[in-house]
Amino acid sequence: MSAILIEQRVKEPKEMRNVYCETLMELAEGNKKIVALDADLMNSMGMTKFAKAYPERTFNVGIQEANMIGVAAGLSATGKIPFAHSFGPFATRRCFDQLFLSCGYAKLNVRVVGSDPGVTAAFNGGTHMPFEDMGIVRNIPGITILEPVDSTMLANLLKQTADLYGVFYIRLLRKNAIKIYQDGSTFEIGKGITLKDGHDVTIIASGIMVDDALTAAEELEKQGISVRVVNMFTLKPIDKELITQCADETGAIVTVENHSIINGFGSAVAEVIVENSSVPMERVGVNDAFGEVGPQDYLKQRFGLTTENIMAKVHKVLARKG
Repeated sequence: MSAILIEQRVKEPKEMRNVYCETLMELAEGNKKIVALDADLMNSMGMTKFAKAYPERTFNVGIQEANMIGVAAGLSATGKIPFAHSFGPFATRRCFDQLFLSCGYAKLNVRVVGSDPGVTAAFNGGTHMPFEDMGIVRNIPGITILEPVDSTMLANLLKQTADLYGVFYIRLLRKNAIKIYQDGSTFEIGKGITLKDGHDVTIIASGIMVDDALTAAEELEKQGISVRVVNMFTLKPIDKELITQCADETGAIVTVENHSIINGFGSAVAEVIVENSSVPMERVGVNDAFGEVGPQDYLKQRFGLTTENIMAKVHKVLARKG
């Protein structure tokens, strides 16, 4: 693993969905087993180029997500490597039984991509806004759950999953990400990345909240607080060793996620902390709420997914640390 933090974080010019399509086309060129499935979202996901290049390996099943997962399982059983996409709530909540039994229990080889996670669903509103998707699928034994933070990580992780076997859930921002990593960076699935060292407190963040966590750390440094920042891009299997090390070395943990704090990323970290350490911990995330319509900036304020709230949680956990 060689993950290098970029000097100045900026919004990427290329959308994540385009990187997804281009990377999948690159993989498909060298591996005839790779196929793509979609639930009538080919245009939304930018997959029309893949469909034109590989029509015999593209399956648009319509708005029938449970059927899509069943088809993906069947394709896997015949030796194919399926990548199946829909919006996050429909790729998980709507077809959980098929994911659990047809894919997980059957020990097949399927990648499920759930796009527009959390507040990034924006104007699609509460029906399309998954605050619970990772929590749902992490109950599937043996599943690997990934949340790439930018296009560099996305491309690298997609290439890795093509060579691995099992059920994968990839939580994917469709549009422009904030660039965190330098081009050419590589990543190890199941291992977190320390982006910034510190000794007073550790902020562990995932997805779109990594940028906010780094900004919060920079502001807290001005107040004399030494903050370690970790990007935990694999929810399952989670990096227990790194979490425990951070807890032991900094004595306080704050988790930050674009997801419900119930059975999500913060819960997964808390399970590690309670079994391996005894340090105070606070969570930043959606607190037992449904999504709603609005621009992403408004929704981040609405659900407390802000730099200010991260800083407040750091001050709270430090007070508990004493």
